[in-house]
This record gives sequence, C-alpha cells and structure tokens, in this order.
Amino acid sequence: MTSQDLVGQRIKMIRRQRGLSQAQLAHPELSDSYVSLIESGKRTPTPAVLELLSQKLDCSLTYLINGVTAEQMEELELGLRFARLALDNGEVEEARRRFGELLADRSLVGLSQLHQDAEFGYALATEACGHLGEAVTILNGLLETEAGAMPEDRRVAIAVALCRCYREKGDLGLAVQVGETMLKDMNRATWTDDLIELAATLLAAYGVRGDLLRASQFANELLAAADLLGTPRATVAANWNAARIAELTGRGEESLALAERALAVQGETGDSRNLARLRLAYAILLLRVRPDDLETARDLMERTHRELGESAASKADIARCSVFLARTELALRHPEQAAEHAQAAKDLLEEPLRELRAEAHLVLGQAYEQLGRHDEAAAELAAAGEWLERSPKVRMAAQGWLEAAEAFQRIEDHSAGAVAYQRALACVGL
Repeated sequence: MTSQDLVGQRIKMIRRQRGLSQAQLAHPELSDSYVSLIESGKRTPTPAVLELLSQKLDCSLTYLINGVTAEQMEELELGLRFARLALDNGEVEEARRRFGELLADRSLVGLSQLHQDAEFGYALATEACGHLGEAVTILNGLLETEAGAMPEDRRVAIAVALCRCYREKGDLGLAVQVGETMLKDMNRATWTDDLIELAATLLAAYGVRGDLLRASQFANELLAAADLLGTPRATVAANWNAARIAELTGRGEESLALAERALAVQGETGDSRNLARLRLAYAILLLRVRPDDLETARDLMERTHRELGESAASKADIARCSVFLARTELALRHPEQAAEHAQAAKDLLEEPLRELRAEAHLVLGQAYEQLGRHDEAAAELAAAGEWLERSPKVRMAAQGWLEAAEAFQRIEDHSAGAVAYQRALACVGL
C-alpha cells in the first residue's frame, strides 16, 4: 500500500469518526468527488489541501501525513537518537535492543524513512553483536528497496555493511560481488566519502580472498581518488586499507608509512574511540612488519588498552586489544602476563564473536604451555578448536589451526596436533 493510499484511508477514517459525509467535508472549498478520489488513493492532495482537511477534521497535519501525532513522532525520533548514540558508544547489545523496540512499534509502519533508519541501525547493531547471518538478511532486504525510495548515500552505506558482513562470514565471492556491483552502478568520476569507504571495504575483501594483483592495482586507484577528494574520512579509509594490501604483498615499510598517514589524519578528527582502534591496528601491523620491535608494539597496545577503557569502546574492542597484548607478551617470553591478558579477553567476550573467542583460548593455551601447565594448555587449545570449527573457513582460521597444531605438538599431544594440522589444510582447500 502506497503512502498516498494510507493518507486517503486516514482522511476517510477520521471523517467517519466525526460523522461527516464527503460533501460536508468538501464544502465549500472542494468538491465531494475530489474528496472521494483522495480517499480512494486516486489523487494526491497538495500540501495546501492537506492543511485544509486537517483543520476541517480537527486533527494534526502530522497525523494525516504519517499516521502518528506530533507527540508520537517526537518520541520515535528521540528513541532513534538514543539507539544511534548507544551504537556509536559501543553499547551494541543496548543499541540492538533499542532499534528492535522501535521496529516493533506499529506507529513506525507508515513512516518509511524512520522505519528504514531503524532497520539499518538494527542491522549494524546485529553485525556488531556478531550475528552476521541475520545482519546479511536485513541488509539484503534493505538493498531491494526501490532506488527512488532511498537516498544514494544510504544505499552505498548498506552496501558497505553488506560487503563487510560477507567478508567476515568468509563469503568472499559475495563480498566482492556486492562491492563491485554497487561501484559499477555509481558515478566513480565524482568520488565521495561514501564511495571511498565502499571501495576500501571492497579492497579489503580482495586482500582476504588473496586476489593481491587486483588489490594492488585497485589500492593505487583508491589512493589517487582519496587524494583528489582530500577529506579526512577518505584519506584514512584509503591509506589504511592500502597499508593492509602493501603488507600482504611484502612491502612492509611502505605499509607502515601508509598506516602512519592514516593514523595522523585520524588523530586530527577528535574521535577517541576510532583513533584507539586504528592505533591498535597499527601496533598489530608493526608487530608483523618489525617482529624484533616488540617493546614498541607492546607500549602502543598498552596505551591503546587504556584509551579504549576511557572511551566508549565496546567489549569486543577491549577484548581484541587484550588478545594482542597477550600475543606480544608471549613473544617477549612473559607467559604470566600473557595468560592474564588472554583470560581478561575471555571474560569480556560474547558467544557470537567466534574468531576472537578462539584466539583468546588459543593464546591462553600457548601461555599455559610456556608455563609448563600442560593439562590446562590442552584444555584451552581444545576450546580454541571448538570455536574455530564454528568459524568461517578462511585464512585466519587456517592460521589459528596451525598455531593450535604446533602448540599441541609442543605438549606432546600428537593426535590432537595431527587433527589440527588437517583442519588448517582444509581451511585453505587442501
């Protein structure tokens, strides 16, 4: 049913409640036939006619247009602002609950824009909670909305989220398809922040898929577009994702230079949460590119851990930082501190965050192995395997299985080690 039909139905309902005929409502300014056409949805009343009818029916113009009173509209908009604030502050479960309550409110049915806002917010919160399958279903439904019924920037933002969800699920072909299709449909001659973010998300999917030649070429195009646009958001997105591709293709120092540029620009925006998250990513990159510079990486991670705790970071952000702090302490041969950080990460994590839970168990098992607590190490490594079994079969899972296999071998559990090796090979299609 169209909004035109709904407006006509509301006029008809209120007219009858007031005990008026069509002729009485129309007289003297309108014809009764015109009122009949409006009520049947065959004519769209002008704003002036709607204002006149609202006065004659003694109801608000807001109610005639949207089916809610001005007070209800204000309450819905306030609820939407609170839900967005919770999501921005990393309170993802709270945000999901609030968006869900809005979508369950029948007053929202006739408000297409507000309903769309709430549905997209719910999808983002659902993704942040780790329920990727549900998020994909919602986002695909939103993309099916007619092009004219949705602003272009919203359509691109939905494609960004959908591409990211598919990538995290391990559906890399679909991730690439979504990104490439949307970019093809848009005018890339006039890049915007939204299109740069979409392209950066697609670039990351190329990298995870191992399409490194295409990724390197696309990274150069993306960096040139971001430089031409010159906005902080475009610069950060392009440089950070290009840094990840440079690292994957063996250009470690170049990757650090690109990441440092992204970090410098992000530091000027005043967004403490995203700055801390980017600093953690840089520290992880530094650890991979300069494995001998462990002390610097650890100092950066400790700083980031404090900043995340002081900002509106989610539990997942803090847990991820704790896991990589534990990894750094392991590399420094400090198993006690590593075990402490890994246990803290486990205590923070919710079930849907499978890969991160697997990594927390894995690092804790490795810490116990270094401490000579082999029974506890075996238990943690087995728990890591259980979470890896539920995770997408991508390169990250293969690396987890490989680490578990090596740790099992060190504690002389050769049977479990052999199984873990087989799982690692299966993740890369061997």
